Amino acid sequence: MFLTQVDEGLIENITIEDVINKVLEYHTNIEDIVKIRKAYELANNLHSGVLRESGESYITHPLSVAYTCACLRMDISSICAAILHDVVEDTDITLEEIKKLFGTDVSMLVDGVTKLKGLNSVNKEEKKLANMKKIILSMKKDIRIILIKLADRLHNMRTLQYKKREEKRIENALETLDLFAPIANRLGIYRMKTELEDLGLKYASPSEFERVNELIRDEEKRSKLFIEEMLGKINDILTKEGYNFDVKVRTKNVYGVYKRLTRTAKSLDEIHDLIAFKILVDEIDYCYSLLRPIHATYKPVNANFKDYICSPKKNMYQSIHTTVHGLNKKLVQMQLRTFEMDKVASLGITANLSEHQDNAKVYLQEQAKNNFPFYKGLSDIATFFENDNKSFVDRTLKELFSDNVYVSDIDGEVTELPLGSTIIDYAYKKGEDFGNYLISAKVNDEEVDIEHYILKSNDRVELVLDFTKVQCVKNWAIIAKTTRARKLILENY
Repeated sequence: MFLTQVDEGLIENITIEDVINKVLEYHTNIEDIVKIRKAYELANNLHSGVLRESGESYITHPLSVAYTCACLRMDISSICAAILHDVVEDTDITLEEIKKLFGTDVSMLVDGVTKLKGLNSVNKEEKKLANMKKIILSMKKDIRIILIKLADRLHNMRTLQYKKREEKRIENALETLDLFAPIANRLGIYRMKTELEDLGLKYASPSEFERVNELIRDEEKRSKLFIEEMLGKINDILTKEGYNFDVKVRTKNVYGVYKRLTRTAKSLDEIHDLIAFKILVDEIDYCYSLLRPIHATYKPVNANFKDYICSPKKNMYQSIHTTVHGLNKKLVQMQLRTFEMDKVASLGITANLSEHQDNAKVYLQEQAKNNFPFYKGLSDIATFFENDNKSFVDRTLKELFSDNVYVSDIDGEVTELPLGSTIIDYAYKKGEDFGNYLISAKVNDEEVDIEHYILKSNDRVELVLDFTKVQCVKNWAIIAKTTRARKLILENY
């Protein structure tokens, strides 16, 4: 389980003392701790007598959200807003009163996580789309809003069994799989992403969750002895090399396995990263030097080698992945990374937030702008579908938060695009005017139809451009799959 896990197990019935103790691990200003207590006292009074569907006092929910935010090392305004996140929506207090008591920053965050009001004249679906659009666009305004929303959704999913109506459980689960888990993934918060995915599948398709979960548990039992033997050999290698190290063994999450089995793999034996050994060391150079003794001990599968240290994923993830033939002919993935990379892999954009408490908003927005390509895509889609909530949500989910393809240019630079993208989409992603001058292209050294070829992961693309005149035609706006390409094409007409 993610975030509320401590040495003695999953924390239940979180108290304000749990929240404060977690905050004190990275922030010790007494005045700020007093501010958190003040927020708790207000929320506790306002939610007094209200019970959740589980029968627990309602205050347990905002406290759980605040605890998760504290595990992400979020700033004091965010912790206060997490505690207060439901008071404007569910009680009589106003944002103006929140502002007077806690300041502009807290009131802005509370406003950001509060559902839109004044939508009584529209139907349920339109309300849902309007609120989804608000959630998505909050990332352009302040990343902290979406982090609080993710913490909110995580606790709601952990307690979803108490929802009395099955259709509501399914609705929440599907929304989690479509929106919240992909957002956590895009922000690099893998721990949260995987738990949201598994909880989403558990309630969206209980029978499939149980089937795949049982397959994984059976495989873990069968693999126990060979994992222990391999773990011993890996420890011997690391000890001989003299490195400070840690080794963790992880099994792929249920939803990840489910996706493979329903798309590409016929059995668990074909999932090369079902079991992974995460090898953590101090220095980047050690990651590379360890490849030799590991490959000398276990024969590698060259086709599955990935160097995400030199070419990080688009959500800051770094690691070397090498699949090897383990004992009993099992395919096993080795992940070599530094301790710092492992922290980033778990916590993503928030990994180093504890060092930026005084300017958390600015720091996070700069991180998003500079390191996360999807961030710019939000602006393109928001501009193109400014007054159409349904198209905005649909295009965002399809272009930014769905499964993507990864293609490279002749220099090896990788570009991420949504499934179904064409050469035209790729050209406009590579440069704002590249598509205007596109005359032909080669994929994997063979010329292709630039209007009809659909890109696949690992394609190697070479664009042929003629900058002497504009080549694009208006119907490319219909052929293109990405909003960015359509927008840039239509600007020529």
